Amino acid sequence: MKKPPRIFCIANQKGGVGKTTTTVNLAAGLAQVGQRVLVVDLDPQGNATMGSGVDKRALPLTVYDVLLESSTIAEVRQRSPKGGYDVLGANRELAGAEVELVELDHRERRLKRALEAVADDYDFVLIDCPPSLSLLTLNGLCSAHGVVVPMQCEYFALEGLSDLVNTIKQVHANLNPELQIIGLLRVMFDPRVTLQQQVSEQLKAHFGSKVFNTVIPRNVRLAEAPSYGQPGVVFDPSSKGAQAFVEFAREMVQRLGPPSS
Repeated sequence: MKKPPRIFCIANQKGGVGKTTTTVNLAAGLAQVGQRVLVVDLDPQGNATMGSGVDKRALPLTVYDVLLESSTIAEVRQRSPKGGYDVLGANRELAGAEVELVELDHRERRLKRALEAVADDYDFVLIDCPPSLSLLTLNGLCSAHGVVVPMQCEYFALEGLSDLVNTIKQVHANLNPELQIIGLLRVMFDPRVTLQQQVSEQLKAHFGSKVFNTVIPRNVRLAEAPSYGQPGVVFDPSSKGAQAFVEFAREMVQRLGPPSS
């Protein structure tokens, strides 16, 4: 029996912390180390879709159609041309799904049910969640085994983290008993800034082994890559940021052990 895929939300209720950068680069990194990956873009801005090299404006079908159960993931998914993984794309249409889902049965479990149909196709499913706690984010959290939290080592980041931990506890208690924090990923890290060093130490003291060993440095090439429709890992493999994400992908696979076939 093949193990079902590991399904992770990349989530943080604070905006601008690099969730999408983490999602697409972890996906590309995992693909490079031989994993089969699906990225689910649950943000109506569609940044993970565009950052994977898929034109959100030209998509015939999106994750919106999957949530409304008018299409399957197999019908909707696209291949990232350079990333080596599949993408369940999103665009502005998804903003309307919020309103439409409210009236529907099993509204927070629709993504989970859709993913079950493609479970054999993937080793990892990475869900890029919007920063707000919405029905879209809830669909992500109800589908996932765990949450990967990208965070900057800044004072306000710690405040945002306590909000997210409370949200995860509530979802765990009421909707998805499997849900847990898989780990915290320190991103946009600059070791020359004393405060960042201090916050990093605080995180390790408080969360221990939940803090990933890999640290993603602040890196211009990672920031430039989306405008070329490529993950940074592919755009400039020799950059420090790209190398860190491939290292992070290896750590992730190592930490979880290989999927048994």
